[in-house]
Formats: sequence, structure tokens, C-alpha cells
Amino acid sequence: MTSGSTGQAEAERDDKGGIRTALAGLTTRGRSFLAAGIAAAVCAYVLGQSDLLRVGLLLSVLPLVCATVLYRTRYRVSGSRRLSPARVPAGSEARVHLRMDNVSRLPTGLLMLQDRVPYVLGPRPRFVLDRVEPGGRREVSYRVRSDLRGRYPLGPLQLRLSDPFGMCELTRSFSTYDTLTVIPRVEPLPPVRFSGEAKGYGDGRQRSLALAGEDDVIPRGYRYGDDLRRVHWRSTARYGELMVRREEQPQRARCTVLLDTRDPAFQGAGPDSAFEWAVSGAASVLVHMLERGFSVRLLTDTGSSVPGEGADGFAGASQESADAAGLMMDTLAVIDHSDGTGLSRAYDVLRGGNEGLLVAFFGDLDEEQATVAAKMRQRSGGAVAFVLDSATWGREPTDVPGALDRGEERLRMLREAGWTALSVPRGASLNELWRQADRARTDAAALGEGGAA
Repeated sequence: MTSGSTGQAEAERDDKGGIRTALAGLTTRGRSFLAAGIAAAVCAYVLGQSDLLRVGLLLSVLPLVCATVLYRTRYRVSGSRRLSPARVPAGSEARVHLRMDNVSRLPTGLLMLQDRVPYVLGPRPRFVLDRVEPGGRREVSYRVRSDLRGRYPLGPLQLRLSDPFGMCELTRSFSTYDTLTVIPRVEPLPPVRFSGEAKGYGDGRQRSLALAGEDDVIPRGYRYGDDLRRVHWRSTARYGELMVRREEQPQRARCTVLLDTRDPAFQGAGPDSAFEWAVSGAASVLVHMLERGFSVRLLTDTGSSVPGEGADGFAGASQESADAAGLMMDTLAVIDHSDGTGLSRAYDVLRGGNEGLLVAFFGDLDEEQATVAAKMRQRSGGAVAFVLDSATWGREPTDVPGALDRGEERLRMLREAGWTALSVPRGASLNELWRQADRARTDAAALGEGGAA
């Protein structure tokens, strides 16, 4: 995937403040020549030395002539930028391609090209371009990399013009810029089977009414090409026109990924913090479920869902999976801590029994929030929770007495409510935890069958 923009910069004369702009572009060498020339002219006047006066005039005029000629140069150049790719995972590199075209009839002089980038992407790239012939072009590239997710602007591109003697430099800026999106890291997950997935395709293929344009059990008007064996005669007699039966269609399996973003629930910052692990875990599960054909929704503790298309907010059925994944990755790239202190708004969004599989990434849970989270299990077909406890994620061992015991108590509350709940230690692999969750669910199902027997 690539992205790019094009702009033009004209090195033409500007009547407003032209002399001031030209003099402001004098380099250290140019200012030194000008100062030396003025000093020599003053000394020549005081001492009455005509030869010294000629030298002073030469030193003074040279930088002024260079500044005037450079400022009045009437050539135009166009620049373009292309990102490859425009969306990159944290810790990976993207390459930025720059292209300069001389669209005037005059050759350019020495050009110094500079692109403005945020400091988190690396040092500001600078390039020196030799003389560009009329209609010619030059291409350069540089790499950017960030361990922090986010959206970073690149540009505007700046072009610095210089005379052959290095007496003056003038800067021209392009107006366009691009945006590099650094998304969370995505970890491949193994295909496992959790309870609650059979809300559509799979073992328990339930039937539901399809959306507009699909077949369902409600009769509709006859269309050219419909099988006459599907004519619904009772509805035809009722409405006075030929009606046909619609067949039932299977409903896609659903998965809701709940991301806890409460600021009090997470401690620490940086790419190795608990919150960044939770964001990366949510991204991994979203991509994994979309690849398996699920209708997926991203939900936060604030009750907001992404992408929010349609009444139910799920994506994957009416959207292309790649578009849905890109939209949710862009959201996770800029997601930050919320000011909320509870999970009640997320609980209200969940509808009883219609959510399919619920995968949650929780931070610290007090007793009240653990109770709310436990009740969420009643509103889903299956539930898996990854709990990131600050007692195990802090850089220093916690000094709070009983913190580890309280963490185990929260996990017990979730498990008794029917969650498959796992504690996430610092530096854990989501791939391994995903397998552990599958084994824990299988063991719990086996115990339940044994107890029933």
C-alpha cells in the first residue's frame, strides 16, 4: 500500500519585501563578505587608499549580487512524496520516496531538499541535489520507524536554493503533506474454538433474517428469473401481485472485542506498558476473527464501538473485511486512556445473548468493576478475559499488601460467572495465552460434563 501527494514551489520574485527577504537569506559567508567589504570601504575612506576601496566594493557587491540573482531566478519545481506503506505496525519501517521535477525551461542550481518529520520517526532527512536540467527529475528516499503507535504528519517539503558561491540561501516550502499511520503490533493467533462461536456459521448454524437484498422468510415481489416453485400464493392473493418466498440464510458468527481504556486501570507508559500490550492484543484478536469470517466489533469501556456501521455496529458482513480491519486499526493507532472509572457503559451496550463471543482486555479491577464485568458474561454466548494486573506489570514489585491476592480474587469472580479468565504477566505472549484459554475452556467443559454425569 502506498500513499502520496504532489505540490509545486515557485522560485519567483515577490514584490512584497523582496529586498528584505533576499538579505535575510545571506549565509554566514555572505554576511562575512558584506561586513568585510564595508569595513574595507570605511578604512579606505579614512586612510585615503583607493585600491583598498575597490577591494571593499568588490567584497560588498558580490553577496548582494548573488542574493539578487538567486531571488529573481524564475524556475519552477514540483515535488511529490510517496509512502510505502502508509500504514505500518509499530517497530517496523516505512520508506518515504521523494521526487523533484523541474517543470521550467531553465536549469536549476544546487538544491538542498529537506522533509519535516516528527522527532519520534527519526532525524530530519536532508538531501543535496545537483543541477537539474529542464524537464529533468531527481528521486531520493529515506526510512522512518516508530515504536509508538499514532498518526504522524510528514511534510511540508522544503527546498533550499543556493548560489554557486554559497553566499545566499533561500527556502521554498510546498503546501502538501502526508500522514503515516503507525498501528499496534499484530500477533498471529492459532485457530481455536471457544464456546459462543456457534452463533452463525459452524456447528450450531442458527438462522436469521437476512439484510436487504438477501433472501429471508418474508415474502417479496416477484423478480425476473425467480423460480416459480417459490411463489407464495397466499401473499399473492393478499397483495394482488405475484409474491415469492424468501429462503432463510445463516447468520455470520459475531465477536465483540472489549478494550478497557480507563486511566486508573493501567500504570506506566511506553511501548512495553500494560496498556500498549492490551491495545496490541485487541488488534490481534480483531484481525484473527475477521480472517476467520466473523462479524467483529471493537468496544471500549466508554460504550463507543468501532466501526459502528448499522444498528448493531458489527463489521464484516456488509463491509469488506480488509476495509473493516483498516478502520479498526486506524482507531487503535490513536486510542488513548479514557477519563472513565467504570465499565457500566460498555455493559449497557451489550445485548443479552446476541453478542456471540466476547473477548475482553481488562486492566486493574476493583470489586465493583469486577462485579460489572462478571455480569457481562450473561450477555454473550462465550467470554474470554485477559486481565493485566499492575501488581505484575510494575517495574518494581508492588508494596501494597495483598495486591496479588486481590488479583486472584477478581479472576475467581470472573471464572465463577462463566468467564475463561487469565492473568497476563509482564512480557507474556498472546499466542500462548490464547492456547491456554482454549485449554482452560476445554477443561471446564469436561468438568461440567463429569459433574452432570
